[in-house]
Amino acid sequence: MHKRCHCGDIMKMKLRTVIYSGKVEIDNVPIYSCTACNRSEVFPEVKPDLTGLISQLGAEPDKQTFLFNECNEWANLLVEAKAGKGMMDQPAVERLIEKRINKLLDLYLLAQSLNDEAWIQDLKKRLEQLSRRTLRT
Repeated sequence: MHKRCHCGDIMKMKLRTVIYSGKVEIDNVPIYSCTACNRSEVFPEVKPDLTGLISQLGAEPDKQTFLFNECNEWANLLVEAKAGKGMMDQPAVERLIEKRINKLLDLYLLAQSLNDEAWIQDLKKRLEQLSRRTLRT
């Protein structure tokens, strides 16, 4: 997956480690990077969850490490895409998105049948994360 950089070159997506406050490592954050001008930017679909995680840590966090793909569906799908083919190409990611949405919807029906409100809320959050992209297109 890629996009055009302000400098005119192509920015490629990579899974990177973001370091917050010199103490917290957040691994597997999808970042667009441009090799021509060294510009980097967080994948827009994950930015709200990344900023939310950072705000929860506060100004003086303890030393710790997070796997971002454990709390964000986009990051999780991109980790899967990279593991499956070694690269994150658009068709592979699109197939993973479709499969994951179907799986989450099946789990949602199960959670509803069990009246498990905490599970329902978690599944809603995950579906909302994946729907961010379709809201922008």
